[in-house]
Amino acid sequence: MRPIHFITIFLALALVAILYFGVKNTPPKIVASTQAADSMNHTVHPASFDSLLSAANRELPAHAKAEISTLEKRLSAISDSSKMAVVFDTLARLWLQHKQGPIAAQYFLQEAKLVNSEKKLTFAAQLFLELARKSKSESMQTWMGQQAIEGFKRALQLNPNNDTLKVDLAECFIGTGETMQGVLMLREVTEKHPDNIPANLILGQQGIVSGQFDKAIARFDRVLGQQPENMEALLGLAEAYKGSGQKQKALELLEKAKKLMNNPEFSKDIDDYIKTF
Repeated sequence: MRPIHFITIFLALALVAILYFGVKNTPPKIVASTQAADSMNHTVHPASFDSLLSAANRELPAHAKAEISTLEKRLSAISDSSKMAVVFDTLARLWLQHKQGPIAAQYFLQEAKLVNSEKKLTFAAQLFLELARKSKSESMQTWMGQQAIEGFKRALQLNPNNDTLKVDLAECFIGTGETMQGVLMLREVTEKHPDNIPANLILGQQGIVSGQFDKAIARFDRVLGQQPENMEALLGLAEAYKGSGQKQKALELLEKAKKLMNNPEFSKDIDDYIKTF
């Protein structure tokens, strides 16, 4: 397994924009960079759920430990899958209440598999994906990416035509090192729906990673044709132009981004970045 960080790092300024404002025009996407590509030279073993559970238990207050222990004993005595699903849901919500997202996500996924619900499978998988995007641990990213893949695959079996699920699954494949599988899935989406914004954004980012700047430019242009102020597309397009040697166009886009953001700190970071040209 060759992990790629679950965070937009092809251009650090895209992350700066998120930090200043907390949101983007579209959900953040994974994409590799030189730094991320370096990580492909070593294998990262996924985290162990048992070890995560043991560590999380140590952080719980006494009353929560007792409540969870009672639920676990109840679970071990149940053989009916529908009743087990209810206990898994209760456990998940309790762990989430105590800010233990990975443990909660695992129990949500267990519940979703038992009831075989597209909605619940999607929820659990997306929770894993969001946690993976925020994680700084490669072993955690790998484990959560694998869990998300399982959830999205099962959801797609129930609804094979759901493009949102396909894009999310593709992101997970890319994030866990299965880049080509993810890219092919994204291309399949855009062949049927050329204007799919999330798919074009990730493909644009991957174009930068692979040095296919003309393809990246086309992807970001398509997004901006629909959303002229999409910050991820603007910054991505600037980076693609820079990579292709069209630095003046890159500068113009970065100046536009500064005006749109209208934030002194962001503008300073843009100016510092321009100095590296």
